Amino acid sequence: MRRGTYGSAARRGHVVLSLFALVAVLQATLSVRTVLVAVPVTVTDARGQRVIGLAQDSFRVLEDGRPRPVTLFHHGDGPITLGLVIDHSQSMRGHLPGVTAAVRAFSSATYPGDELFVVGFNEHVSRPLGADGQPFTHDARVLAAAVGAIPARGRTALYDAVIAGLEQLAQGRWDTRTLIVVSDGGDNASVHGYADLRAMAWQSQAVIYTIGLRGASAEQAPRVLRRLATDTGGVAYFPSSTDEVAEVLTQIVRELREQYTLGFAPEPQSPPGAFRTIAVTASAPGGGPLRVRARAGYVVPLEDQR
Repeated sequence: MRRGTYGSAARRGHVVLSLFALVAVLQATLSVRTVLVAVPVTVTDARGQRVIGLAQDSFRVLEDGRPRPVTLFHHGDGPITLGLVIDHSQSMRGHLPGVTAAVRAFSSATYPGDELFVVGFNEHVSRPLGADGQPFTHDARVLAAAVGAIPARGRTALYDAVIAGLEQLAQGRWDTRTLIVVSDGGDNASVHGYADLRAMAWQSQAVIYTIGLRGASAEQAPRVLRRLATDTGGVAYFPSSTDEVAEVLTQIVRELREQYTLGFAPEPQSPPGAFRTIAVTASAPGGGPLRVRARAGYVVPLEDQR
């Protein structure tokens, strides 16, 4: 009798343990499956005009050359998390009044729900806070005041400043997370290297736009600004004067409002921390050629980030 009771209890215990094991497997499976790689995408036609109104089945996503099904699709005008990374080194002294005015002027392109912030830098990096000590503001005038409050002096820690911007982007609520870097030169004072910056940008899935201020042609402008934008799916702008910066800022924000967001699940076999390339193509209903801009790739999230 006791033996039968013990056997029944043992069997019940085995069933319970089996159920726990099954739940653990399902949770692990769901954990992997709920990781989505979000890819902001800008589509233009042969004339360079942005194309809106495309459906989900208009897009094809390749991860390391292999097709991945698009499981998330969004296209619409919504709030954004946006950081301005502004160079305050000595060489920017003549540019900063115009940049400050440009930041104030582009307030018409922002929404009340937007999360905005500023990172200022020379050889040191500072993060002027928004109103009431908050990390974000929705008022571009607050941003302009923060930009104007930092004097121009010293050298240029560009990489360190962009990394600080990426760290603050991670605190934002919105899926569209973007940095706009305004500088007149390369880096000569950072602790981090470009490889550190690029790896963090790919892991954060942020898009970075750059504005190079030298009053020179794009060929003479800092190569790192072009590279940073290309690696993350953004655009490098090289206005001839600070008078054009306000229009560039407005153009960037307008583009962000018209972007598509595509989401896909990584290959289950993708090891955490590995880099995976991304290629996106789009087809128009009428069959005309379309150009797609997206970031070059992403870093597979680590286990504790899934």
